[in-house]
Amino acid sequence: MIDVEYRGMRIQIGDNDTEYLGYFQAARQHRLVMKQCTACGLMRFPPGAACPWCQSLAWRWQEVSGKGTIYSYEIVYHAIQPGFRDVTPYPVVVVELDEQKDVPNPGDGLRLVANLVDAQFRPEAEANVAIGKRVEVVFQDISEDFALPQFKLSDEPPPGPVWQFPL
Repeated sequence: MIDVEYRGMRIQIGDNDTEYLGYFQAARQHRLVMKQCTACGLMRFPPGAACPWCQSLAWRWQEVSGKGTIYSYEIVYHAIQPGFRDVTPYPVVVVELDEQKDVPNPGDGLRLVANLVDAQFRPEAEANVAIGKRVEVVFQDISEDFALPQFKLSDEPPPGPVWQFPL
C-alpha cells in the first residue's frame, strides 16, 4: 500500500489497485510506464481496465522514454486544493509522449496531464510555457517510498512552431 502526504493531501493507493499501483511503483524507481495492450500493442493513459481500441483486458506495464511535447496547457491562478495555493500561478500541461504519436490514427497520441516544473520542482514561469515546446519527465521524491512524475522543459528545440496564450 502506498500512503503518503503531498502538499497537505493524503495519497493512498491500495495493494489491489491495478490502475495505478504499478505506475507509482515504477515512478519510485524513476521510471515512467504506461499500460500496453498485449493483444494489439497500443499503450494507454489513464491506465483503465480494458484497451480502448480492441477492448482486450490483457496488458503489461511498458516503460517509455518520458520525452514529449506540450500538447496543451493551463495556468492555474486559483488553486482549488489548499496545498497548491502558495505556488499559484502554476502550469498544468498535457504532454504528448514521443511514443505512439499519430497511432492508431492521425491526430491520436499517448498523452498525460502533469505539472510543469523547473529544476528545483517549482512551477515553471508562465512566460516559458508554450504549446509545441519539448519536455521530459522528472521524478520528485516525496518520501522514501514515493516519487511523483512531473515534467520540465528540455533542451531539445521544438519540432515546429510554438504557441502560447497572450501574456
